[in-house]
Amino acid sequence: MEWTREWLSVRAAVLLTFLVGVLSIVVGLVHIATGGVEGPLVEYVPPIVRQTVGFTGTITGFVMLLGAFALARGYRLGWYATIVLLPVTAAQGLLQTSPFAYPLVVLSALAVPALVYNRRRFRRPFTPSPTQLAAATALVTALLYGTLGSYALRDEFEGIVTITDAFYYTVVTASTVGYGDVHATTEISRLFSLSVLILNVSAFAVALGVLLTPAIEAQLSKALGRMTETQFELLEDHVLVLGYGELTEPILEELADADDIEFVVVTPEENRTRQLSARDISVLTADPSDEEPLQQVRIGTARAVLVATNNDAEDALAILTARQLNPEVRIVAAATQRENVDKLRRAGADEVLSPAAIGGHLLVESALGTDDTERLVADILGDSVEPDSSE
Repeated sequence: MEWTREWLSVRAAVLLTFLVGVLSIVVGLVHIATGGVEGPLVEYVPPIVRQTVGFTGTITGFVMLLGAFALARGYRLGWYATIVLLPVTAAQGLLQTSPFAYPLVVLSALAVPALVYNRRRFRRPFTPSPTQLAAATALVTALLYGTLGSYALRDEFEGIVTITDAFYYTVVTASTVGYGDVHATTEISRLFSLSVLILNVSAFAVALGVLLTPAIEAQLSKALGRMTETQFELLEDHVLVLGYGELTEPILEELADADDIEFVVVTPEENRTRQLSARDISVLTADPSDEEPLQQVRIGTARAVLVATNNDAEDALAILTARQLNPEVRIVAAATQRENVDKLRRAGADEVLSPAAIGGHLLVESALGTDDTERLVADILGDSVEPDSSE
């Protein structure tokens, strides 16, 4: 893997965005608590800006975290949002006139080239589901109802003078906090307050349900041995292992020992997927000869495909599908029967090995006492061979 792809990958862009969001929140909270440490730009920043920039920086940080989540799922909208907000977070770091804010400025500057470099990888359109649209509409409508209604009835309330007071009252009522600094003074305002409470609590409950559902689905997917949509979209330059057979386990051990290789197993056996998932191995329960699951595990960005089960016919179908979806990927297969080697090559495999033929050859050579063969077998098995003292 090239250095630029290693460090300017999708994961780097998502991680940098996430760190900017977290640091923006931390710096904002520190600024709110301390008023900002005196820095070299303090004399150029108006006092009103220094007082409010901590709050705006904290809010921007939370928005950046949402942007990182959108980037992790490949949304183009998340890319646009973060590329616009990164200069804002850098400017807020400078305006907070605190040495603690300088790392925020540096991370914001580093995240920009990472996002620009990977801009074509974030191309998934954001299409909200009917449930998400309904939840957002209910939430906005409930807040507007409380804000505009309480402002229209401001003479019936004590503590509501401006539209800001009305919005504050609505949010406090919806959150069931009830500070008591704004309260109804007439019967009609009390009835209105009850309606605001019921409508907004219901709207917030629906919105939370919509937000928590994906997280619950992710936990269920893990328990059932399936990958989540986010895991699919983060796959890049990985190895696909299609099917599971007697040869698959040593293949997985070799791949697991290589720390810089990410791999995914695609197998239709649910009991096998649960076992592999329990070992923190990425696995998808699906037929590896079908197009849809291979597209899910992003065969278009895979670096190699390994096919080694006990069924050469099923392996041939998986190879055909993989070659059709990615003509450039390298495919290596193992033939259970020697006569099927050429067939798997014609199916699209770049290299086909016959474990039986290779094993037989090594056994004969080893029995005849060939030193090179002994070293080769030792290397394959991970054993060490003592050098011959006579050499």
